[in-house]
Order: sequence, then C-alpha cells, then structure tokens
Amino acid sequence: MRNTLTQKPLFWGLILIAVVLLADIIYLCFWMAKTSSRIDTLSANIASLTANFASTTASLQAAIDQTHSSLSTQQQNVAAIQNQVGGVQNQVGNLSGTLTTIQKLSKIDPELLKKYSKVYFLNDNYVPANLSEIPGMYEYSNSKQLLFLTQALPHMQAMIDTASSSGVAFYALSAYRSFAEQKALKGEYEMTYGAGTANSFSADQGYSEHQLGTAVDFIAPGQGGILDGFDKTGAYIWLLANAYKYGFVLSYPKDNGYYVFEPWHWRFVGVKLATDLHNLNENFYTMDQRTIDAYLVNIFD
Repeated sequence: MRNTLTQKPLFWGLILIAVVLLADIIYLCFWMAKTSSRIDTLSANIASLTANFASTTASLQAAIDQTHSSLSTQQQNVAAIQNQVGGVQNQVGNLSGTLTTIQKLSKIDPELLKKYSKVYFLNDNYVPANLSEIPGMYEYSNSKQLLFLTQALPHMQAMIDTASSSGVAFYALSAYRSFAEQKALKGEYEMTYGAGTANSFSADQGYSEHQLGTAVDFIAPGQGGILDGFDKTGAYIWLLANAYKYGFVLSYPKDNGYYVFEPWHWRFVGVKLATDLHNLNENFYTMDQRTIDAYLVNIFD
C-alpha cells in the first residue's frame, strides 16, 4: 500500500513532464510551420523584387542606350553643323580674300605686266597714272628730267643705293618716254641706221616698255654716255646677281626673240615675279602671259 502511494506523485510528475514536452513540441512545430511560411513569403517577395529590379534595370539600360543614341545623333548633327559653319566661314574667307584682291587690283594699272615689245600696243593717249621725277643723285645727267612710275621708284633707289654701298655705281640714263617721244626717237634711229637695223633694237611707238614708266636704261661711269659696253661693267654683273631682289628683270637678254641684246635695259615687274623668274632661270618674255598676269596683284609688295 505504501509503495502505491509513494509511486503516484512520480507518475503524475512524469505525466506533467510529458505534457510539457508535448506542448513544447507542438509549439515548436507550429513555430517552424509559421517560420517556413514566412520564409516562403520572404522568398516570394525577394523573387518579386529581383524580377522588378531586373525589369527596372532593363528599362534603365534601354533608356541609357536610347539617350546614348540620341546624344550620338546630336553630336553628329553638331558636327555636321560645325562642318557647315566651317564651310561657310571658309567661303566667307575666300570671298573676303577675293574681294580684297579685286579691290587691290582695281588700284593697279592692268598694263604694267603686259608683254609690249611687238605684242601689246599702247595708244598715244596712254600715260601712267603716277609718275615721279627721279632724284638727281640717281641720274647720269641732270640735263633732262627723268620720270619713273611712282610706286616703283623706291625699289630702283634702294637697288642703286645698295649697289653703291658695295662699291658698284650705275645711274639712270633714260626712263619714261611718251608715245610721241618714242616715235621721234625711232625716227632718228631709222634715219641714222635704216629702218631694218632700227627695228632690231628700237620699238615702234606704242610698243615700248618705256611708255609704261617701269623701264629704265642704266649706264655706268666711264662709258662716256654710250650704252654699248654696259655688259662689260661691274654694274651689269651686279644687276644680274641682285636686280631681282628689287623687282627688276633684264627685258632683252642674249638670244631673245624680240630685240638685240640690251644689257642696260631693265624693267620693274615686282619682287615676287622677278624672284620666281630668277629662281626658274626663265625670262619675262618666255613666260606665259596668263601666268604673268597672276603676279599683278603683288607687283608693289
């Protein structure tokens, strides 16, 4: 009897423990089921967020690509506009340069670089627009007033001054001649030498470079006022080597097809043309007239 009473509390204690354990198990199972559900919901939410993120990313990428394409198009448009603007600027610049050239040429006598001797003709009314008297120190004799084209005169003076500083002396013996003066001179030559001989060394009126005001006959000391023999002087040698630097060329060198060799007769054609003729070892009268005409705009530069 005592043993039975003694065992009852133990039994009920075990039952209580079992109930508590069962309750814990049931709660644990409930909690795990609830947690699993939450995990499933969270996973679904994460999957949804991932899908939304991927969709948003794709949309953003598409937008970026479209923006890049648009920017590229805009850049191309800007580049095209810049090219057009640049082209317009070039055209404006070219037009401006052309207008400047035209304005410059409008102030220059178009006859100055024409091939006169037996080619082009100057009528009896032609007189250079601007002629200046050659200062006495540059003339061989002061007995006659010598005139030269005003814009070209400083070039001749600088040339004679430079030669003089090098110990080489020469002077202007003849310069500008009017139509009437050339006619009278040619008549004198014809009477003295005959028409055939005179034609070999003297131009008819209207065909002389002297009427342009840019041709000059030089003479050196010791020649006694006679042009023949100028090619034997140091002045001629100096001019051959240096005259182009001042815009002067020898009009009638040896074996030219116009007149006899005239080492004293020099013509102002501008520094650029004279320099090119010198460098090319070419003569004024052998160069094409259209090529020569292109130098007119720079004749006084």
